[in-house]
Amino acid sequence: MIGEIAALVTAASWSFAYVFFTIAVRTIGSVALNRLRLTIALGFLVVAHLVASGTPFPFHAALARWGWLSLSGIVGFAIADTLLYQALFFLGAHRCSLVMVLVPVISALLAWGIFGEVLNILQGAAILLIVGGIALVLWKRDASKERLPSRSYMLGILCALGAALAQSLRYIFSKQGMAGGFPVLSTNVIQILAATVATWGWALISRHDRPTFEKLRHPRERWTTFAGAFTGPFLGVTLSLVALQLAPVGIASTLMALPPVFLLPLSHFVFKEHIHLRAVAGTILAVAGVALIFLA
Repeated sequence: MIGEIAALVTAASWSFAYVFFTIAVRTIGSVALNRLRLTIALGFLVVAHLVASGTPFPFHAALARWGWLSLSGIVGFAIADTLLYQALFFLGAHRCSLVMVLVPVISALLAWGIFGEVLNILQGAAILLIVGGIALVLWKRDASKERLPSRSYMLGILCALGAALAQSLRYIFSKQGMAGGFPVLSTNVIQILAATVATWGWALISRHDRPTFEKLRHPRERWTTFAGAFTGPFLGVTLSLVALQLAPVGIASTLMALPPVFLLPLSHFVFKEHIHLRAVAGTILAVAGVALIFLA
């Protein structure tokens, strides 16, 4: 049961990462937050890779593999997560995590178009179930209890959808880069390294390098960013790869899709959000759809 346990811990880690980053993004901003948490996560990964393999980076990897995984990291971590953190600012942790449930749906559709993978009738029904569950949560909101304008709410949804699309592309590029049994830890190191270089390169060009570090002057911003970097791109991503190796893909993917469920009580107690019955029902439908699409 090691793989299944790793999948559950992954879901819990990602849930807490959503909470930490939702707190941090309100003062740090989405671009600076992504840049900082990538740098911190890279430090964790380099140490782990040095202990596991004897080298800080997988220098032995072929140039083509570096290319695919670097592209995957830039799209999936530099671009996708910047959009995700902006969506966190507008939508909150639970709604964002629910939109990200669309990642397996978009990935399945991309795999159908690119690799010719066939979707059966049950998987098609699962996609409709996922979309219906997400729509049930996002379609109607109690504007009287929320300060967020409708325009910002729609922008948050668009940012979350863009993040889901970029994450799906990361999976496609990762599949190419990991072909032949390339180690998962080395994969994560290359992806995070490429994303870190890309984000700091843009910071230097736009002269936002020094202001980025100034964002960490206050203790609250420091500990939430460090905690989010540890539970998200380091612990969560690494355990997710362990789960996919040791547990059946369908079971692992379903368990790792549980953050929206975990975030229902977390959002209530941490952010004092009122949880409607509609939100609970939509979340259950979406997670059930994920289970169906992988187990069908």
